[in-house]
Amino acid sequence: MSGPNHIRRVAILTLVATLIALPLVIWVLGPALPPGSGSDQAAGQVTDNTVLTALVTPFVCFILVFFGYALVVFRRRGADDEEGEAIRGDPRAQTLWIVLTSALVIFMAGYGTYALLQNGSGGGQGPDPIAVPRGASLPVQVIAQQWQFTYRYPTYGGVETMHLVLPADRQIELHVTSLDAVHSFWAYGLGVKADATLGTDNVVYVNTRSPRSFDIHCAELCGLYHGYMFDTGKVVGGTEFDAWIQQQQQLYQPIAQYMPPYSTTYSPDPQRRAG
Repeated sequence: MSGPNHIRRVAILTLVATLIALPLVIWVLGPALPPGSGSDQAAGQVTDNTVLTALVTPFVCFILVFFGYALVVFRRRGADDEEGEAIRGDPRAQTLWIVLTSALVIFMAGYGTYALLQNGSGGGQGPDPIAVPRGASLPVQVIAQQWQFTYRYPTYGGVETMHLVLPADRQIELHVTSLDAVHSFWAYGLGVKADATLGTDNVVYVNTRSPRSFDIHCAELCGLYHGYMFDTGKVVGGTEFDAWIQQQQQLYQPIAQYMPPYSTTYSPDPQRRAG
């Protein structure tokens, strides 16, 4: 493989394969990558996944071309049992491969870190977020417990609901906590995932887009009925959200006096924890 003709052929084939594959990755595969466009964070993750996939495409093309070329050109013909010629390697090629792949990994780490610091990239940041987006946010608390999520709206009198409904085109500040075991709040369509831990206020930001439904799952094994801990959330228009929250306040009013006041964390009776 050290001959100049072989190296030139592999390089040309790799270039051709890359020129064909890159447009397909960027304009065909990229838009179909998860998690979709339900929020700014989700759309940002799609962009990140597309960029990172495009970056590794030339390397994948080279590996496939190299193996394909070697299998075709250097395949031993005939039925003799003679051992093949020993492969000594090429220090220049090895050095170039190490330099290129190292540069790629360093760039990907830097790119990912930059994206993470912009808006948290949809992940929980703990009680003291490093990446805090500008502008006013609507706070919503996600309370995990075996085996369901409930949601509290502190700016609407601390009303607690069984389903998550968010206004469209709004910045949301989610406060994720737990009443018992360790759970994980995963709103896949919004690109949001945050651990729910007893005594911890895990903050995550999300900027909603147009009205839609999205799946919610617990992504942490939390007990016997973990598989049943899922829900469907909604992003609705502003007027529809106002009407919905007023209706929830009316339903909540009879039990409001029995509910603990809103807090970033809760400490229920120990006998009820992780039951």
